[in-house]
Amino acid sequence: MRVVNLISKSNNIVVKIAATSALVLSLSTALPIVMHSDYAAAQGVSRGVSQGPASVADLAEGLLGAVVNISTSQTVKQKRPSVPIPKVPEGSPFQEFFDDLFPNGQGNRGGGNDSTRKTQSLGSGFVISADGLIVTNNHVIAEADEIIVNFSDGSKLEAVLVGTDPKTDIAVLRVKSDKPLEFVPLGDSDESRIGDWVMAIGNPFGLGGSVSMGIVSAIGRDINSGPYDNFIQTDAAINRGNSGGPLFNMKGEVIGINTAIISPSGGSIGIGFSVPTSLANQVIEQLTEFGETRRGWLGVQIQTVTEEIAETLGLPSAAGALVGDVFKDGPAEAGGIQSGDVVLKFNGKDVAEMRDLPRIVADTQVDDKVDVVVFRGGEKITIQITVGRLEDGEKTIKASISKEGAIVKKPKPVLGMVLEDLTKESRESAGVASDVEGVLIVEVEKGSKAEDKGLKAGDVIVDINQERVKNPKDVSDRLKALKKQGRKNALLMVQPKDGAIGFVVLQID
Repeated sequence: MRVVNLISKSNNIVVKIAATSALVLSLSTALPIVMHSDYAAAQGVSRGVSQGPASVADLAEGLLGAVVNISTSQTVKQKRPSVPIPKVPEGSPFQEFFDDLFPNGQGNRGGGNDSTRKTQSLGSGFVISADGLIVTNNHVIAEADEIIVNFSDGSKLEAVLVGTDPKTDIAVLRVKSDKPLEFVPLGDSDESRIGDWVMAIGNPFGLGGSVSMGIVSAIGRDINSGPYDNFIQTDAAINRGNSGGPLFNMKGEVIGINTAIISPSGGSIGIGFSVPTSLANQVIEQLTEFGETRRGWLGVQIQTVTEEIAETLGLPSAAGALVGDVFKDGPAEAGGIQSGDVVLKFNGKDVAEMRDLPRIVADTQVDDKVDVVVFRGGEKITIQITVGRLEDGEKTIKASISKEGAIVKKPKPVLGMVLEDLTKESRESAGVASDVEGVLIVEVEKGSKAEDKGLKAGDVIVDINQERVKNPKDVSDRLKALKKQGRKNALLMVQPKDGAIGFVVLQID
């Protein structure tokens, strides 16, 4: 079974809960904070509330029948090592034994053969309809040849794959049963609050029907596992084999799909993550109806608005998503969004930080006409765009091809950069795409601020503080003008030779 490693913002490692194997993780530790009961009472915290519900037996009993164990098998090819075949004397009574052991014959000494072996894994899932729809994690069933669903009453059914979404690690299966199946409802995770009691049911370490309790520890967690991270964090015990299992609220509604943990040993330490139903519901509906996702697409490459960038652009605060590249023939280009715009609001929803925009766009219906509020040239403007489909956009976007070539050096560096006109010859030698316009960087001085910011030969400066530059003189004149205005920094839009457009802030002095 495939184990996926994820690096968190604090450089801790997060591991997807695999079915049959675990990964030992190295994490920083912290002292636990314990609230003394007298202190809790002094703060008005009820002792009864702090002890949690008296019993969840009735709730668990009504849910166990809809939670399933999922076992998968996969055929893996492997190379049999080459070994010398012993020679048996003629007439030996062991001749038949060696013929069975080495079917290729004694003459094929040292010849290795390809063989296959079966690998198996275990995970969890839950039934969401009486006619046999089941939700689990994509990594539980990825590349499986056979998927068997094991129910709490001991029955087993073979499942077929309806659809998967690796971006959110969700998969939908279907089984055929001669009777209606017990199922559980999908709730609204947006109603959950930090401190709410939750229950996890699953198949940890192959022990089916295991129930654990905890609380919602945090919401909106980003663990860098994908573009739509918005996890519920819980301290309910989640271990290997819980992958794909449900996280319930106290109404018996599923509010999350248990997916990942942080752990130094592969076991639960009280930090688990669930995909919230606010994100999963639409994915499940699309997979069920179409067998694939149909997400909205804007057609831009974005980056974080730092305090430095916000100050340079005149934004009152570091918020929104800064547009770098605008993809050709995409919805953003058609609507008039430009590189250097800062998206502050999309379809009526605020973009507080960069990672909000992909989720908001993805949840928007394809072909909907929506308003986009952007910050450009010191003011807010509203642009209307028609939302495209992400899956179609991904097929049309092609990565830029960089070519190695000799680059002629030019004198008189500007802010540690030697610049040159972007001619046909220099474009070809530096491997710059034909649709890129600007000023070519042919050398970056060692130890310069430009080098510190990651600029390198072959990159192209497209504009400075949202004004296009076409030659080295434009760059020098623009920097001089900014310096006269009392600006300390310049915002350069740069097209790397081996990546997407981005922004770099350079100190003018």
